[in-house]
Amino acid sequence: MKKIITCLALLLVSVSLTAQEEEGKEEQKQGWTNKGNIALLFNQSAFNAEWRGGGTSNIAGNLLLNYDFNYLKDDFTWDNKIIVDYGLTKQNGDKFYRKTNDRLELNSIAGKQIKETNWYYSMFLNFRTQITKGYEYGEDEMGETIRTERTHFLSPGYLQIGPGMLWKKNENFYVNIAPATSKLVFVDSDFTSMPGYTDGDYFGVDEGESLRYEIGTSISAYAKFDIVKNVNMENILNLYSNYLEDPQNVDIDYTMNMNMKINDYLSTNLIFQAIYDDNAVSGFQVREVFGLGFNYGF
Repeated sequence: MKKIITCLALLLVSVSLTAQEEEGKEEQKQGWTNKGNIALLFNQSAFNAEWRGGGTSNIAGNLLLNYDFNYLKDDFTWDNKIIVDYGLTKQNGDKFYRKTNDRLELNSIAGKQIKETNWYYSMFLNFRTQITKGYEYGEDEMGETIRTERTHFLSPGYLQIGPGMLWKKNENFYVNIAPATSKLVFVDSDFTSMPGYTDGDYFGVDEGESLRYEIGTSISAYAKFDIVKNVNMENILNLYSNYLEDPQNVDIDYTMNMNMKINDYLSTNLIFQAIYDDNAVSGFQVREVFGLGFNYGF
């Protein structure tokens, strides 16, 4: 499964390279440029009491904020991206709203161009966490739904930083390779201090600790391009290998966001994300969101 996702991500990036051949001729403006997009997606299903086909009434919503603020001055480039992705769902009869997604991420890459080439000496930073509490759900002796807090803001939180080499066609297509990346995993020590806790159970952090340090190689790629008129695809791929422990177990985080524009304010969005991190769970974490949304670009 991991090989399939990796090949899929690399295929999408390679397809984007072809698409970028023409788009890459457009040069980024000098100084600061900024742009962003806010999308609010809705999904809803309803069934009356007489419906016999099966199903449960539910409503779901997802807020996506994608904001870029980039700087270019001669041979110096600095690209920054903020991503906020938050979703909730509520089924008829459920006691609680449940999260479908919760993501807060900052990506920043600065580069100094090597003469007149597409290569740059670079320094990158990636920070990820979530906004609100996350829960595990179960039932008590009476069959009532209960929930147990499992995560919250900065638990976990991930910070990667390191020097490397950046290959950049333009602000919509680049690849960064950082072979000396420091990675910090932040957690609340309350989760690692519970009775019976075993080292590494909670996002790889040792018992009683609130921080895990790793050093390894990070490869990140970004590609955004138009498939056809009014349909664009954004791909974000992050790979990381920890030198200190199981370097063969490569962490994968791939996100695809496809926007199909209806008009200036309405669009259909498809979001697909696949994560592999054996310190979090032994298997792939996969999510998919599809819906009609209100869209605003700025």
